[in-house]
Amino acid sequence: QVQLVESGGGLVQAGGSLRLSCAASGRTFSSDAMYWFRQAPGKERELVAGINWSGERTYYGDSVKGRFAISRNNAKNTVYLQMSSLKPEDTAVYYCATDQASFLTVTPRYEYWGQGTQVTVSS
Repeated sequence: QVQLVESGGGLVQAGGSLRLSCAASGRTFSSDAMYWFRQAPGKERELVAGINWSGERTYYGDSVKGRFAISRNNAKNTVYLQMSSLKPEDTAVYYCATDQASFLTVTPRYEYWGQGTQVTVSS
């Protein structure tokens, strides 16, 4: 059974940092692109960051550029999201997803999703 399990969320003050992890199991994801999304109440799901299979290519949404960093450890089947200089508007449920399609393709498939981890940033 394929599973993605996010962890590392929590409550942090504005300006603080958190590191999210997404551990995959059930098969190897070393050939997949992996992404972090977030969704705040009443808002649409937003692509936050992405990383290609090798880690050589990354993508960041405009709202998090310069503050968040995505990385992966294929040996551990895990992707990370280091979040710094957090703002109250970063408050959301954060999800990881995998995609066997090409990195940042216009037709993503996002075959697997995690259950999400809550990040709350207080002002």
